[in-house]
Amino acid sequence: MKRDSIYYQIFKRFPTLIFELVDNRPAQAQNYRFESVEVKETAFRIDGVFLPPEDATPRVIFFAEVQFQKDEALYHRFFTESLTYLYRNQSQYDDWYCVVIFPSRSLEPSDTKTHRMFLNSDQVQCIYLDELGNFNTLPIGINLMQLTVASKKVMAEQARLLIKRVQLESTGALPKNEIIDIITTIAVYKFSSLSREEVEAMLGLTLEETRVYQEAKAEGREEGREEREAEILKVTVPLLLKTGMSVEQIAQQLNVDVESVEKYR
Repeated sequence: MKRDSIYYQIFKRFPTLIFELVDNRPAQAQNYRFESVEVKETAFRIDGVFLPPEDATPRVIFFAEVQFQKDEALYHRFFTESLTYLYRNQSQYDDWYCVVIFPSRSLEPSDTKTHRMFLNSDQVQCIYLDELGNFNTLPIGINLMQLTVASKKVMAEQARLLIKRVQLESTGALPKNEIIDIITTIAVYKFSSLSREEVEAMLGLTLEETRVYQEAKAEGREEGREEREAEILKVTVPLLLKTGMSVEQIAQQLNVDVESVEKYR
């Protein structure tokens, strides 16, 4: 499941959701915008940056990382990228915060000592989605994030309940149709083998074809295609190598790049 894509969509549409999670809510939280920013001369891109409005005082920038896989180098990379961005743009901001979102503590890097200066400060906050509380009592925005880590069985029920809640309750600045779009997108990623009609029946609503749905479905199909291709290469490459074919010949024969063949040699 491509959770990075989902979180990009969630934060791009509703950038204020990050401030429902953090303790240090800026005065103009409702006017922040979410961007993916490039740091020049360093060859890397930061995917989650919440930029303050031009007239904010003070101008506080928030860096966010959503991490759904174990990565022992996460803190090394995240703090280096964030501080490098600040260095390149040091005259534009008065303060900064980092937010790291994990589905559970088990995926946090085991080394919390090296970066303890940051991790033990009030400038860095780690969020564990499975520790936020009861699904039925939390804000709708946080519910959206929790859906991404729910099991398929639990997610289907929670999605139906959340849609009913969105339809009945006031959602403030969050447009109801966009919230339902995001719920549908998460469902499509979770249940990529189902048709649109089956997803709609599962969620208990009828939707027109949307750009979000089409993109999610296409990405789900691509992910499935890549998995099938990997399984074929895993079996085929060793057999062809035994025949004396070179890596280049195998790549040409299977119509894939050399790097893909190298993985299974």
